[in-house]
Amino acid sequence: MLVPRLLEDSFFGDFPFGSLNHFGHSNSLMKTDVKETDSGYELAIDMPGIKKDAVKVELKDGYITVSAEANYSNYDNDTDGRYIRRERHYGSCSRSFYVGEAVTQDEINASFNDGVLKLTVPKKHELSESHNYIPIK
Repeated sequence: MLVPRLLEDSFFGDFPFGSLNHFGHSNSLMKTDVKETDSGYELAIDMPGIKKDAVKVELKDGYITVSAEANYSNYDNDTDGRYIRRERHYGSCSRSFYVGEAVTQDEINASFNDGVLKLTVPKKHELSESHNYIPIK
């Protein structure tokens, strides 16, 4: 019988596929903290083991998409021994956040330090359609 663990990130943590991400190991990549400030939002995205050059941030149709690629291909060239267990993987993963279509690329600030990507996104109110209704007296 599968009983969901209360401390798991996901209800599906008990299923074999539930606790795996695109890299094939635990959901330790791209965990995100979102903090609201007076002027906007601050996102801190954990990306351990990922190099800055392998991270891409794109704004399209009101969504910020953060993608990363890890490549540990240098392990294939090792001839000094035989691996008994390999937990380092290669692959890619991505995550998207809706910020609204009023936000422009120039208004978003990004920095990457010690495996943490920090994004600052301003608060923008969507322009609503204005209706020219005539008040009824």
